[in-house]
Order: sequence, then structure tokens, then C-alpha cells
Amino acid sequence: MTTNTSNMDQLIKTHNPFAGHIVVRPQQIWGKSFPDVPSINAHASNAVFDAIEKINKGQRQTVGITITAEKGLGKSHVISRIRHQLQTREDNLFIYMSKYDNLNQIQHQFLQSVTSSLRAFIRTNVMPCQEIAAALINEVMEWKYTTEQYISNVFPHLLKQSLLKQNSVTAVIETLRSRIEQKKPNITNLYIIQAILWTLSSNHANAANFWLSGQKLPEETAKMMGLPNIQSGNKESQALSNIRQILDIISDYRVPVICFDELDIADIADNGFTAAQIIANLVKDLYNNLDKGLLVLAMYPETWRDQITYLPQAEAVIDRLVSDKSDRQPIELKYLNSDDIVALVQRWLQEFYQEHQQTPPHPLYPFDENKLRELGKGKPTVRSVLKWCADNFIPPSIIIDDQPTEPEINSTNSWTSTTLHTVKPYYQSELANVEASIDSLMEDEIAIINSIWVAFTSLVGKTLEGVSIQSVEEIVASTADQGYINFKIVGNKKKVKIGVSVVQQDGRFIGAALKRLIDYKKFDITRGCLVRSKNITQGATQARELLRKLLTEKGGEWVGLQKQDIKPLLAIWFVFENQNSYELKDEQIFDFLEKTQLVINNPLIREILSDPSGQEPSNLTDDGLPITIPQSADNTDNIELDF
Repeated sequence: MTTNTSNMDQLIKTHNPFAGHIVVRPQQIWGKSFPDVPSINAHASNAVFDAIEKINKGQRQTVGITITAEKGLGKSHVISRIRHQLQTREDNLFIYMSKYDNLNQIQHQFLQSVTSSLRAFIRTNVMPCQEIAAALINEVMEWKYTTEQYISNVFPHLLKQSLLKQNSVTAVIETLRSRIEQKKPNITNLYIIQAILWTLSSNHANAANFWLSGQKLPEETAKMMGLPNIQSGNKESQALSNIRQILDIISDYRVPVICFDELDIADIADNGFTAAQIIANLVKDLYNNLDKGLLVLAMYPETWRDQITYLPQAEAVIDRLVSDKSDRQPIELKYLNSDDIVALVQRWLQEFYQEHQQTPPHPLYPFDENKLRELGKGKPTVRSVLKWCADNFIPPSIIIDDQPTEPEINSTNSWTSTTLHTVKPYYQSELANVEASIDSLMEDEIAIINSIWVAFTSLVGKTLEGVSIQSVEEIVASTADQGYINFKIVGNKKKVKIGVSVVQQDGRFIGAALKRLIDYKKFDITRGCLVRSKNITQGATQARELLRKLLTEKGGEWVGLQKQDIKPLLAIWFVFENQNSYELKDEQIFDFLEKTQLVINNPLIREILSDPSGQEPSNLTDDGLPITIPQSADNTDNIELDF
């Protein structure tokens, strides 16, 4: 590392480590998080670690912990710390939920959060569901293979062996499932075991995870894997039963640590309950029925006071939400004091200077320790301290034109990476979060739809690919038709009306969406545009026929959804979503898009507007989420399933 004042001042001018890092995003719970000072609110995280220890020792079966703190005081920071410390241990499985899009189907949503957590990589190319599958087989077969060995050699060998004996590949899975069934009679839904076992096969892992999350597989895939599709009307009623089964299987090998964050939303379900109340009742059910587990909730103090304590049978719920405390009160996070602030800022700066290989004149440079300590007298929140640091990072002694009147333009007529803009650090922060979780985001249709909507909204009044964009409008439709065509782009004096439908789902939904997308008269569009990253299987005959009509008869288009194209649009959408916390206005964000030309040069946006080719995209995948499986030289020729 080097010490050079001029280099360091230049670094400070162009990089602000605090800007854009005010809000902890869900992606940072799973991926790279903010710098952490373990001593800050250690009493909360230590309570979680102590509870896991008691469960592991058999002193407790299930524990409920509720953490309360006002906005910005550090609830998600504590949960992020818990997740990252638990990641280094093999005695737990972390499950996280922070989105509550449909409170009327909360059990199905929670099932998706459980299975999403089972897909989060804990080591290179190893998912928790695969660890559970390996543990199941090792226990019943008395084998000692690692998860990596199962993925790279053992499972491919067993499937190949089955085919050589002229059996279907499903025969291997069913044989293993039968063995597990004999040793675990408490598991009533044996198809869940079957799906977990399939995750060890690189060709079937994504389909197995999709089925576990309560989604419908294409019929030919479901039949080949021996997994019956759940009827659409039974999803919510079946979800809780499946959740209990999955968590019971997990708890044979690890302690499920289930965290519910961001509970303070204003939405209300049809039954009149808030998100916090619905989750509290769900936690009560889990507490009563789990073999073992740790349940953690985070909310504002007023949410606890005004919502949880007013639930019907509130005492029974509270007993389970704070089962680790005799006073039946949540764990409260503390405001920062002067020592906390100095430690926090020093930790952030340490990572910043190490990353850029610089040695500062003192650990708090460019801040003055006395000023930081003065902040502590006002008992600030973590968020307010980080915001203060972002606003005061460039000291008066460093002269800089923070907002150039004329942005620097490079030879390709694009905004240079060194040009400063108010929105830039927030965009960069969100882009890093998107990069860390792009696989799961590729299945998040709502986020993709919103990001494309915002992109086109920023282009209103501009002409691109021969289309002079006038407006981006919602589709007027009956209740039965809502949700299939997401919006339409109107241009060229209303002569062009492109209906856009983002469909990552399979099963009946893709056919239903295509049926609407070709009905130009009913939905007042002149062109239908399907946005999708993966193939429509040949076995989906109805969907294939509707697709043919869209492309060849109706002059519509299928635009392939590529990760590299949607990443910057998702990042901008998340900036919009958090603009209140970032203290940004729409005009600033649109100005950033104008100067950087992030939208106008985006291949996905241009392809949606361009003249249709009448062909299916060539850059699609079978499932949209390819998994690279490590190869090994282990010899598995002696493995036989001769029972």
C-alpha cells in the first residue's frame, strides 16, 4: 500500500465509499455486505447465536426472537451480520424473507422464500438443498461422499448406470426415495424428498427447485422426473404443509434460522391484518409445529406496540415471538454513541483504503475524530451517520467542481466513468447488488417489468429505432385479462402501440399470456412483444402454436432477455424504489440516464422498439438459470444401486 496525499485526494474526489450505501438491500444479506462492527448492537446478534447453541445442545427445541428499532437504527445490519457469521458454520440453514407482495397468499410466498434460500450458494457451485440431499443419501445408504462428489461423479454415474440397465433415470431417484421413506416415516409427502434428490443432477436441479417452490413444471418434465404438478387452486393450501415438511427434513441435519425482515409495510390483507400481524401468526404456527428451529423477526417499535399486541390471542403469539425472554419484550437496538461512531467510520474507511491500496495519514482521514465524537452526543442512527459521512466526505481543503456544467465526453460520445453525478454512487451500489443476485432476479418478473417500464418512461419525447415515443401506458383489461400484457409503448402519433409481456414462468401462464398478446384489437395494440430468457418446450403445443401466430401472422416479436442487458435497468429501478431513502428526485435520476445514455443505448430497449424479425431468439436457455457443475477425477465405478 502507498501513502501519497495527492493520490489520496484524487481518490476522495472520485470515490465516496459512503454515498449510495445508506440502505441495506436483501442482496447484501446474501452477498457482500456493508463493513460491520460486531460490537455495535452485539446483544441482539449474540442472542441469536446463543439460541442456536442451545438448540444444538438439545436445551431448546424452538426459539422465537423479535428485534425492534426505529428506521435506520440497524435492524438489517444486524441480520446481515447474523447471516454472514452463520455462513461460516455448518450447523444451520439461513432462510430470509423481506418481500410481502401478496398478503393473501403469504404461505405460498414464504414457500418461495424457503426454496430461494435453499438455492443460495454456500460454497462454489454447492447449494443448501444439495447438502441436504447428500446427507439424506449418506444416512440411509451409509455412504460418506461429499456433496461435491455427489454432484460431479456419484449422481451422474448412478443415472448412467440406470440407463445402461434399460431403466428410466427416475428409477434411481425412486429407489433412493424408497430407502429414505423406510427410515423417515414421519415424512408424508415423499415427492418433496424426490425433488430434493433431483437437485444433485445438474440437468434437473433447476426444475426440481422450481417444483419445490410450488410452481408448475411443463407436463413432460414433471412426468419424466416423477413429480406431480400441484393444481393451481391448491397452491396456498398446500404451501404450508410443504413448508413444514421441508423444514422438518432440514432440521434433521441443521438448525433452520428463519428471518422475517421489512415487516413495517402499510399493505393490508383482505382479512384486515397487516404484514407484521400475518407473519406473527405464521411464526406462531411454525413455532408450534417445527421439530426445531430459530425464528427471528425485525420491526419498528410502533409496529410491535400498535399491531402485534392487538392481535387476537396476542399473549399466545407474543409468547412465541419472544420465547427467549422472561419479560416478554422484544430486543431493542441501541442508538450509536461516540465510540460506536468512531469504530463504524474507521471500519468503513479501512476497507475503502485497502481496496484502493492506499495508506491514509490517520485511520479516520479525511474526517476529524472530534467532529465524529460530537455526532455521538445526539444519539444518531447508523443510517444518519452514514448519510453525514457521505455528505461530508470531501473536505473543504480539497477543491473540486462536483457537478461540471459540461460533462466530459469521451471519443464514443458517452459519459466518462470519472464524471461525478449525484445519482452515480447510488446506481453503482444498486448495480453491485444486482450483480450479486442476478440469477434470482431473472425470475422476478415484477422487478423486470418495473425496470423496463421506468426505462421507457425516461425516453418519452425521444425517437429511437424509428419510433417517436409519446407515452408508456397501462393496459385496460378485465379482471380475467389483467397481468398478462404488462404495458404498452405508444408512439408515432399513436400509430405504433407495442404491448410488452414479460413472461419467465412456464406451464399454463405462457400460453395464457401469448393468447392475449395476439389479440391486438381487444387490447388496442399494433404489435405484441414477448420478453423471455428461456425456450418454450416443444411439448407445450398450445403455447407453441400461439407463438407461431404472434411471430408469423401478427407481425409480433420475441425479444430474448439477457442478463447483461437487464442488469443496468434493474439497478436504476432499485434506485427509483429507494429514492426517498437516498433523498433523490425523479428529475435527478432521469438526468443521470440522459447523461450516461444507459437506456437509449441498451440493446434490450432497442430490440423491443425495432422492427420484428419474425424469428425466435437464438440466445435462449432451457431454464434461464444454467448451473456450472464442478468436475472431479473421483472414481465411482464401484457404486451400485443393487438393493
